[in-house]
Amino acid sequence: MERKFYISSSPHITDTDSIPKIMYSVIGALIPAGAASIYFFGWQAFWVIIVTIITAVLTEGIIQKLLKRPLNIGDGSAILTGILLAYNVPAEVPLWLPVVGAFVGIAVGKMSFGGLGYNPLNPALVGRAFLTASWPVYMTVFETAPRGGTLSGIDLSNIDAITEATPLNVFASVREILLHKSQFTDQVPDAMQALSQLYSSYSNLFTGRIGGCIGETSALLLLIGGFYLMYRRIIGWKIPTTYILTVGVLTWIFGGTDGFFTGDPLFHILSGGLILGAFFMATDMVTTPVTFKGRLIFGTGCGILTTVIRLWGGYPEGVSYSILLMNLTTPLLDRYTKPKKFGGK
Repeated sequence: MERKFYISSSPHITDTDSIPKIMYSVIGALIPAGAASIYFFGWQAFWVIIVTIITAVLTEGIIQKLLKRPLNIGDGSAILTGILLAYNVPAEVPLWLPVVGAFVGIAVGKMSFGGLGYNPLNPALVGRAFLTASWPVYMTVFETAPRGGTLSGIDLSNIDAITEATPLNVFASVREILLHKSQFTDQVPDAMQALSQLYSSYSNLFTGRIGGCIGETSALLLLIGGFYLMYRRIIGWKIPTTYILTVGVLTWIFGGTDGFFTGDPLFHILSGGLILGAFFMATDMVTTPVTFKGRLIFGTGCGILTTVIRLWGGYPEGVSYSILLMNLTTPLLDRYTKPKKFGGK
């Protein structure tokens, strides 16, 4: 019984991994970032996480009961959806908001397609997209400064031209001023000062002393969790690497204010939800390609869309919509990057 190979129908190679084991491993990798968010934003962040998880699990369980299907809420997938959705909302949102988002993510984004394994889109991102479209003020206006830091991660008290906001919001405002200097003559010196501070705030971005969504709080802890999953081979390197590198290269080329190749790629990599999205949402096994080339294209596409939305779109952040849009291309990528059969033409 200890042999790994059997003369039988496929699959021929046994494995000890299971859906619950994978799901709870990902949940474990996300716990440090969640703990940091509670430290930085207070108990409100804790209650947002708990309420979102409970709603996601209850929604899935009720729908499974109504459809007379086996109750599988213990496999961890609904818990993971709840955590990821909670990590994609601000800490100060009213608690009914993540409840609505979790219900939509599970009911519409997952169970309406048949449940785990059949959903074409990441359920947590479906919930977030619904909340952003329905209540944009709650989802895009941040008011809670982190413990020991500021919303932007820098000191804007002496800069009148720029309002206090998250790093990407400040960057968007500053870039608009510096790209149209003739229209904002009086504000240019303040904008240049703010940009200089943003580009020197790596430590705050890395540790989490910045405003933003709950799960964006610490790039360091998210990277630790992501590398742990890669070490366990639960996720691969292809999508996170191509995603992050594409954003870095494109923001270096196009993200500056003094022409091409003057942007700061490290600022864009550490800001917003890029690391959370690259390691924990763009790598979803159900909604991403299974082929080698498909995953490279998927990650690159996410990076291109994220950069376009950040630099030229109406939102300062584009990670969620980028992943959702690329989720829709997964069937095509799998079809047209499928390796040829041995001996085939």
